[in-house]
Amino acid sequence: MTATFLSVVAGNVRGVTEAPAWAYEKPEIHPPDPTWSARGETVRARIADLLAPWLADGVAHIGSTSVPGLPAKPVIDVMASVHDVDEVVAAARAHLEREGWCYVPPELDVGAPWRRFFVQPDETGRHRRAHLHVIPAGHPRWTAQLTFRDALRADPALAAQYATLKRELTRTESDREAYTQGKSEFVQRVLALRREV
Repeated sequence: MTATFLSVVAGNVRGVTEAPAWAYEKPEIHPPDPTWSARGETVRARIADLLAPWLADGVAHIGSTSVPGLPAKPVIDVMASVHDVDEVVAAARAHLEREGWCYVPPELDVGAPWRRFFVQPDETGRHRRAHLHVIPAGHPRWTAQLTFRDALRADPALAAQYATLKRELTRTESDREAYTQGKSEFVQRVLALRREV
């Protein structure tokens, strides 16, 4: 998102003249932190409360911080399945913003037009604390994210392979979009294997 976010902001989208500091943050892998699980549950529960009127399949803690023992960027990712993503933005955005969430408009969230994305920066505004992925009910991304997370949780060798890939990508990719793209082949391979089981 960073390169695209910055290039679109440079074009003065919606009157924005400058990207927030967290948009410049480079991917950095941290050793596993045993507090990530509890932090993920706290964020998940709060989002479930805030979005309760719109939820379809619930809210889940996803991403590497949801896999015990896996090195990760220290950012909690949660995914909310809702009946109407645009209704959530219209009706709940102000509630989310009061709790420190920053909305990333779809034109800045390249590659995921079906999703609405929020970032919660830390107190300094320079680092991301959490991501909220709001997705429409029934979207295949819900099942894919949970399947991948559960595969890593169930197979320590697979999780170790993923950790090695992530470390290598942070050495070669300084852009979050390139880092994420670099992981996609591995993710797709795991999902294909799970479909065969």
